[in-house]
Amino acid sequence: MWVTSMPQVWDEEARSGGGRKKGAAGGMVTPAPATALLGSLAGWLSRVADPPAPTVCGAPGGPPVTAPRVTLRDGRHLAYCESGVPREEARFKVVFSHGFTGSREDSVRATQEVAEELGVYMVGFDRAGYGESDPNPNRSVKSAALDVEELADALGLGPKFYVIGISLGCHAVWGALKYIPERIAGAAMMAPVVNHWWPSFPADLAAEVYNKQEVGDQWALRVSHHAPGILHWWMDQSWLPTSTVVAGTTPLPNKRDANIRAMIKADGTFQKKKELATQQGIHESYYRDMMVMFGKWEFDPMSLPKPPCPVHIWQGDEDGLVPVVLQRYIASRLSWVNYHELSETGHFLSPVPGLGDTVLRTLFS
Repeated sequence: MWVTSMPQVWDEEARSGGGRKKGAAGGMVTPAPATALLGSLAGWLSRVADPPAPTVCGAPGGPPVTAPRVTLRDGRHLAYCESGVPREEARFKVVFSHGFTGSREDSVRATQEVAEELGVYMVGFDRAGYGESDPNPNRSVKSAALDVEELADALGLGPKFYVIGISLGCHAVWGALKYIPERIAGAAMMAPVVNHWWPSFPADLAAEVYNKQEVGDQWALRVSHHAPGILHWWMDQSWLPTSTVVAGTTPLPNKRDANIRAMIKADGTFQKKKELATQQGIHESYYRDMMVMFGKWEFDPMSLPKPPCPVHIWQGDEDGLVPVVLQRYIASRLSWVNYHELSETGHFLSPVPGLGDTVLRTLFS
């Protein structure tokens, strides 16, 4: 599951202050012996197990550049893909942030008919280090939000635009609501991944979620949070427990999800998507995603003030990757979130018939 490790003891950070309530999950982290072991291991491995340098698109020996790209202020490039109606004819302009293993070509899968009826222009982009977008060694939740803003400005989307995120890509949406709220006309998140270390989660709820995790996911996310410097090394060791999400073996309780994954693994789509997403290096794409999403955030989404725009969350009640109980808790804490729970639905929301059209109609209503 895309959750973090079980809270069992107070660590030094929690004991030394932080002002957190005893029942809050933010002060309850990985068991102290495991944290100490990770700290010692990380100190040694960080000196001997650096990840390989990325093979940057367009550089000598790197993959070719085949997509249109914009240049950011720091010199990096973002590759993008447009859909819907032409930009200059659009009433609504949307930036889409893809999920884990995704690409610029991902979308909410709304029909062209609805896009034309509403007048919607959509642009997806390879997030930093994915596909044909340059890696960012300083990637963070804030940088993800600012990449969205710079892409919108480079394409001339105007003073305000809409953002839609899916799964792990929703960290860019939370970041936009934190760092550039005045630019956002509306936001939608589809099955947004959560970080168990967000301080507002209560310990008992966090423990309930932890008890349903695969051991490999516990460790992969624990390392992502406590020892990100050794994540590449950890994930490369066949004898260590690692992420079932990366491997594509997470138990999926929803039948549609299970069938979709079985189909894309059987026809080669799963492997092809991985190769395209990670062509500049798996560390720069998948592993930096994990380090950012499950690392130490500068803010708690559940402490955000009401933004000057509507915000929607769609969540399936049979999601095997993002536990619905955590999404319900977030919605209960944020009265300004419009929460839409989908019955007998899993994590893969884009393929749900008609949902893409519903998301757009709801977001613009």
